[in-house]
Amino acid sequence: MEIIELASQRKFVVTAELGPPKGCSLDIFLKQAAYLKGRVDAANVTDGQSALMKMSSLGACRLLKDFGIEPIMQITCRDRNRIALQSDLLSASALGIENLLVLTGDPIQIGDHPAAKPVFDVDAAELMATIKKLESGVDMTDHALEGAPHFAIGAALNPCVEDIDTEISKTRKKIEKGAEFFQTQGVFELSRFQKFMERYQKEGFRVPVLAGIILLKSLKMARFMNEKIPGIFIPEPMMGRLEKASDAKRECAQIACEIIGQVRPLVQGVHLMAIGWEELIPDIVSKSGIRL
Repeated sequence: MEIIELASQRKFVVTAELGPPKGCSLDIFLKQAAYLKGRVDAANVTDGQSALMKMSSLGACRLLKDFGIEPIMQITCRDRNRIALQSDLLSASALGIENLLVLTGDPIQIGDHPAAKPVFDVDAAELMATIKKLESGVDMTDHALEGAPHFAIGAALNPCVEDIDTEISKTRKKIEKGAEFFQTQGVFELSRFQKFMERYQKEGFRVPVLAGIILLKSLKMARFMNEKIPGIFIPEPMMGRLEKASDAKRECAQIACEIIGQVRPLVQGVHLMAIGWEELIPDIVSKSGIRL
């Protein structure tokens, strides 16, 4: 079922994220997926996240659907030109994939194939406009399709950046190009997020927002994100809790539950990013009360 259909039913939407395997073995991928089954509405499959070569999001999404979990196919502009992107979108629709998350893609230099050539034939906003055009029954050059696809188009949102005006401008452009739901960067500081959402509502935006919940696995991870990832602001008291925790996983889950409770009145759902700790998701979903 499409994410926007769930949101229109006033259901609090819960999504999560999975990385596909670097290889053909599905053992770890399906083990992680099993923790999500019956607990989330859908799961993103990343597309070359951190510029790492892995199984395609398209292929892994179909496998996830066969496993009984509604997939959200992430599709980036980094690796494919407009012909390949449109081809993959048609394939996704034919394979029963209904939800997309359109992204620019991480820089090639940080991945495991630094000599690869980035493409960026279109940007994320242009790709969303392309998807809408495919849905109308023609390709980018107005050639007719033999059957048109239909998707729920998702986009990324970075609500806790310093420059709210620029982020609002980007958000408006994405909505104009076809964004139908947003998944945000990880939220840790409620005041920043609340300020953005107040502005979001003031602008009259009606697109559902799923707040990003990143599971903090360690103090080292928290410090790295604070220093290196734009829009991530982890408060010092939270850092102190991670430093003093005798049980990292228990503290991680507790922090996630608290953030979910804080953001819940402001959004239409949450997006859980466990980064290898998918086994915590059943407990988080249960204790936070986002699934009855």
